[in-house]
Amino acid sequence: MNYQLFGTKTGLRVSELALGTSNFGTATSYGADPAEARRIWEGYVAAGGNFIDTSDAYQQGEAERLVGQFMGADRGDFVLASKYSRTASPTAALAQLGNHRKAMTQAVEASLRRLGTDYLDLYLVHLPDSVTPVAEIARGFEDLARAGKILYGGFSNFPAWRVAAAVTLAELRGWIPLVGVQVEFSLLQRTAERELLPMAEGLGLGVMGYSPLGGGVLTGKYRQGESGRATVVGAEVDSPRINTMLDVLLAVAQEVGAAPGQVATAWAKARGVLPIIGARTRAQLDDQLRSAQLQLSPEQLQRLDAVSAVPLGYPHELLAAQHNLLTGNRADRVSWPARPVA
Repeated sequence: MNYQLFGTKTGLRVSELALGTSNFGTATSYGADPAEARRIWEGYVAAGGNFIDTSDAYQQGEAERLVGQFMGADRGDFVLASKYSRTASPTAALAQLGNHRKAMTQAVEASLRRLGTDYLDLYLVHLPDSVTPVAEIARGFEDLARAGKILYGGFSNFPAWRVAAAVTLAELRGWIPLVGVQVEFSLLQRTAERELLPMAEGLGLGVMGYSPLGGGVLTGKYRQGESGRATVVGAEVDSPRINTMLDVLLAVAQEVGAAPGQVATAWAKARGVLPIIGARTRAQLDDQLRSAQLQLSPEQLQRLDAVSAVPLGYPHELLAAQHNLLTGNRADRVSWPARPVA
């Protein structure tokens, strides 16, 4: 396992693959029992992994409890990230939900108890509640850091403009650094490239990418009639776009002698995103760990890029057209407006 800095706003060194723990436990009837979860943990640690991603909502808190048991006295060896906003209870009272400081304070205390630790390395807002100002979130992180409960703050599933506003405000006020974002990112889901990834690069934020296998679609298993998380939640597993993408993915996998899921994860890593591998079995973990040693050629990456590309939309396509015009790419002049662009 290789290691990298988590963004440029901190000297925090993390393994190139993070371990996702949403499958640690069976409270939601889909996941790994404690014995299998421990085997997954042991395999990840043996491979040199040190970056753990969890949440109070995963398996209704069971995931955090298991992570705490597995870390034990080795807590200092790991970079531990957790999230709040959804709570561990499926019937939580309204006052416990959301991004506000009350929910944040209650959630971090409960997470620390379940994890058996007195601090979190990285604490993220799991998803926006659409009402809490980012200034309140950023100040809340600052207070938790002053109390010694967290070291860094970050955002998961937030739009780029809100993250950028919070990061800038924290810097201006001298508050705790907001150092990272967590986004869905895979060959199936690349829309983060429109705003979130450029924002993260510009602000020096680390990027954690969840669901690098697209819920298992990019392993090719659903073509074989198997079931998995995508079929459990009713996600799309078969379409002309998916089938075309899988054809290219399987071809590249055959060329490099690897499984298609390994290629999909290696592609995400090559795009500058730190993949979160969320195995449900030790065999799945071992399969994904092999992606850490997989190097794809520029030509293979280009083929995967081309077959999975999404429209970047305005203003990115306008600016690309202007760039092509100014650099003499005459093929793009046909579509360029005849009148000057203000």
